[in-house]
Order: sequence, then structure tokens, then C-alpha cells
Amino acid sequence: MTAVGPFGLSVRNQALEADVQTGLAAVEAGLLDATKSEVPFITEAAQHLVRAGGKRFRPLLVMLAAQFGDPHAPGVVPSAVVVELTHLATLYHDDVMDEADVRRGVESANARWGNSVAVLTGDFLFARASHILADLGPEAVRIQAEAFERLVTGQILETAGPRDGRDPAEHYLDVIAGKTGSLIAVSGRFGAMMSGADERVVDILTQYGERLGVAFQLADDVLDIASDSHESGKTPGTDLREGIPTLPVLHLRAQAAAGGAAEDLELVALLDGDLTDDARHAEALRRLRVHPALERARRDTVRYAQEARATLAPLPDCYAKAALEELCDLVVHRAG
Repeated sequence: MTAVGPFGLSVRNQALEADVQTGLAAVEAGLLDATKSEVPFITEAAQHLVRAGGKRFRPLLVMLAAQFGDPHAPGVVPSAVVVELTHLATLYHDDVMDEADVRRGVESANARWGNSVAVLTGDFLFARASHILADLGPEAVRIQAEAFERLVTGQILETAGPRDGRDPAEHYLDVIAGKTGSLIAVSGRFGAMMSGADERVVDILTQYGERLGVAFQLADDVLDIASDSHESGKTPGTDLREGIPTLPVLHLRAQAAAGGAAEDLELVALLDGDLTDDARHAEALRRLRVHPALERARRDTVRYAQEARATLAPLPDCYAKAALEELCDLVVHRAG
């Protein structure tokens, strides 16, 4: 079988492979069409990340979820375009907030054209996603609006930080459930819903997407520390440099606060310092890469991926279910 989608997923069935490949090709064409403008500069900026590639993880999930109904139903591909456009729009905004220089192995939009263009291009993509949604019906609009509210709420909660007395790690897991889990949950939901699958199947694939989305983000957090830019497609330690407390750092801080070793306290002090300094940033990355907190974050990734897999149990055995189960394994594999 030919590998399809992210991480070399193999669907192990020629008919399913053909459906998924055809669907993803149609999504790619839909993304290019949706990002065209009468203004050439807008087209260039809007297609910047589309043409840079990417895993197309969310559209893949739409295609696999659609296998539990009619995968060729007319709303399947447009809904996959919607979730990917929404995701791309958030990347433009994230890179502005993170002051990132690299995204998907290419210069970020904000580094190339400035923050204003990057933010407005993200807004343009949101508008185009909304235009497509309008043709999918009011229920699809409502689902996407609720997910987008959760996504933005997660971003705000991340910026605000945990309230007094709240466990920072629990707060962070709530943040990523909103920021990442919400849209991946919609991917599973749209795929099943647009294909006409049974409502119980729609609910199962929504829950699966939510849990897999959290695992996916936790794997990204591990990669941000453990990988180089060639592996991740973005600058390592971006969250670290910006002071964004991802789960490995939160585990480190908890361990240090609970009477950790002198090395833990020294590393916390290093993280609390000026990480815009390249030498300090490199030293912090080096020490985090060998710290037990990183391994603990890997175990958390495994736990959420296992929960996602368990959610699929009531579904009938088929090649699409096997592919969804394999996605859980592949997400964990990314985290090492």
C-alpha cells in the first residue's frame, strides 16, 4: 500500500486508499481555489502556507471519518477544506504572536511581509472558510462557530494563565483541548456528518478527534524541544523562547517546586531568564532534552492517544477504523 497523509499512514486497502487519495487531491485543489483573490498580492500571501505543504492531518481525518457513511457525499471535501483553511488561518496568527521566523520549512508570513499582512491574511482565510460553510448548512455553521469559540478561548486562557490555585498542568490541558482538540474534533464530526453516518458514529468520531487532537499537540510540544528544524519544519524551542509554558516545562516546574534537585532549580532559573539570548536558549534546550520532565510529557501523549484509540472500540471493524487506530500510534511515534 502507498503511504497517505501524515507520518506515512498506510490504509492497507486499495479501495480506501483510492478514496482517501482522491479526496485529499480534491481538498488541495479546493484550498488553492479558496485562496485566490482578484488582488495578486492577497493570493500570494494566502497561498504562502498552502503551497508550503503540511501534513493535512485534519482533511485526512475528514476523509477517514466519511468512510462510515458515503465518502463521496458532496459536503465531505468542502468541509475538509473548511477545517484546513481555519487551521491555516490560526497559523498566520500564531506566528505573529510567537514572532516565529519559520513555518513548514519556509519563511513565515510575518517574517516575509510583516505582522499586519500576516494577521489580515489569516482573517482573509477565515472569511473564505465561512463562505464555504454557508453552503454546507446552518448546522455546519453552528458547529464551526462553537469550535472557533473554543479555539479562541483556549488561546486567551493560554495568554491569561491559570487562575490562583489551579494546577498549571490541568489548565494547560484545557488550553490545548480548546486550541487544538476542538478543530480536530470537528474534522471527525464533519467527515461523519457530511457522509450521512449514524449520529452515534458522529459522536464517537467527534470524541476520538478531541482526544487525538490533545495527543497531537502534546507530541508537538515534545517535538518543539526534542527535534531540530528539519524534523519539525519550524524553529525549535519557539514556545520556550516566547515563555509559553508547554507541558514539559510545567512538569519541570512542578518537580522543582515539590523539592526537586539542585539541577531542577537551576534549569527553572535558566528558563526564567532571558531566552532571547541564543546561548541561554540553546543551553535550556540542551538540558530539557535530557530531563525526566520531557519523558513524562511523552507518557502523557501516549495516554491521550490510547484514550482516542479506546473511543473507537464500538465502531465496526473495517479498514477505516484500522487506519484511525494507526493514526494514534503514529502521533505517539512523533513524540519519540
